[in-house]
Amino acid sequence: MPTTVVTRDRYRDDPSVMTVLRTPRLLTREALAGLVVALALIPEAISFSIIAGVDPQVGLFSSFVMAVTIAVVGGRPAMISAATGAVALVIAPIMRDHGFDYFIATVLLAGVLQIVLAVLGVAKLMRFIPRSVMVGFVNALAILIFLAQLPHLVGVPWLVYPLVAVGILIMVLMPRVTKVVPAPLVAIVLLSAAVLAFGWSVPNVADQGELPRSLPELFLPAVPLSLETLGIIGPTALAMALVGLMESLMTAKLVDDVTDTRSDKTRESWGQGVANVLSGLFGGMGGCAMIGQTMINVKASGARSRVSTFLAGLFLLILVVVLGDIVGLIPMAALVAVMVMVSVGTFDWHSIQPGTLKRLPVSETLVMVITVAVVVATHNLAIGVIVGVVAAMVLFARRVAHFQSVTREVRESDGGVAVHYTVEGELFFASSNDLTTQFAYTDDPDHVVIDLSRSHIWDASTVAALDAIETKYERLGKRVELHGLNAASASMRDRMSRQLGGEG
Repeated sequence: MPTTVVTRDRYRDDPSVMTVLRTPRLLTREALAGLVVALALIPEAISFSIIAGVDPQVGLFSSFVMAVTIAVVGGRPAMISAATGAVALVIAPIMRDHGFDYFIATVLLAGVLQIVLAVLGVAKLMRFIPRSVMVGFVNALAILIFLAQLPHLVGVPWLVYPLVAVGILIMVLMPRVTKVVPAPLVAIVLLSAAVLAFGWSVPNVADQGELPRSLPELFLPAVPLSLETLGIIGPTALAMALVGLMESLMTAKLVDDVTDTRSDKTRESWGQGVANVLSGLFGGMGGCAMIGQTMINVKASGARSRVSTFLAGLFLLILVVVLGDIVGLIPMAALVAVMVMVSVGTFDWHSIQPGTLKRLPVSETLVMVITVAVVVATHNLAIGVIVGVVAAMVLFARRVAHFQSVTREVRESDGGVAVHYTVEGELFFASSNDLTTQFAYTDDPDHVVIDLSRSHIWDASTVAALDAIETKYERLGKRVELHGLNAASASMRDRMSRQLGGEG
């Protein structure tokens, strides 16, 4: 009798929002994590606004709208989405050349394109990203997070350095004492209190830009609905959509690994689109998942649910609109210390240990290094991942090409002498190009048997190579038999044989 197996939804939130709201311990953890993330978001959002060429409130409001929206519609609980540097770099030329209305129209179109791409199943492409590229992505992010702190450590009062050191020390030692309160929050509070109590003059959040004093308002861009407008914003919107999706899906996969859970990448893809559309409607610059803040939330603070993401957005709005004067007094040294610890915690140190490098194939290590180098050089995660994937494909094809082998054996029977070739391995463009050179055309007897039972035909290049082999033998008046093709290989050869041209 057949047995029906009932399985849990593989994407169910754990813990669920209702579980968090009913459990004071979990709610406290998620709320404190959201507060730490909100504090770290303020200087980041301001700096990304400057990169994009817009007022600080554009990045801050965008971060609020995206965090709150993605907490509801996103597919990866506890992941933080907000204004990001990668998106700011992509969209900045529109602001510079065409103004704010076209800027917002680009954000709106990018969001719509992300929803369309999600429906088309772009999230499924994540399975083609190798582990070596993922490790390179993580290590490059850690390096970029650290490099982003250097401007706050150069040309500053000497007091900044001991403050950063003390902040790092607090975050190292605090978890050994208690994990009830996130160590980053303790560091921020203690350093802020020390600076205010002793009246030290060090850079603070207020120095990064003016904080908004009012709530975000609905904004509709005044641009003509024409092909000319589409020509202006279309390419940039598509680039923004692709960069945002790639960073978000890669970050979601990283959080999956950290938390040992699975997330709905398709839901995350269209959720990013919805968040960008709403961000644009409220005059925001859009964005995507933020690896640094996500690691603060998940690794440093231990958050696991959508509640922390929602509260991060809500706390951000309260901090900048209601408590802006107080937030402005937080020393940048405290936030720099938090981000340095995030950088150290994000980097995969195991990947560069001598033992690991010795065990891994050279090609795997090379792909990781290429990914890191491209990301750090371009400050663009999407470009680095694309280059890394292409490098992995090329190196994999090169390695697999050598798995193909051909053995030759001359056999005598009552029917005469025949030569038997046994072809083993996967036959595709990289391996089949050399296939034609492994036969002794002139020296072989009149009867040639090629055994393909231990191989598989994957593409037209292999069919063309087999046609070329047959043609060479036929020109010498010799008979060729192909044996052992599996059903898929035989079907492909029957469809394409002698139809590709250029045999021989």
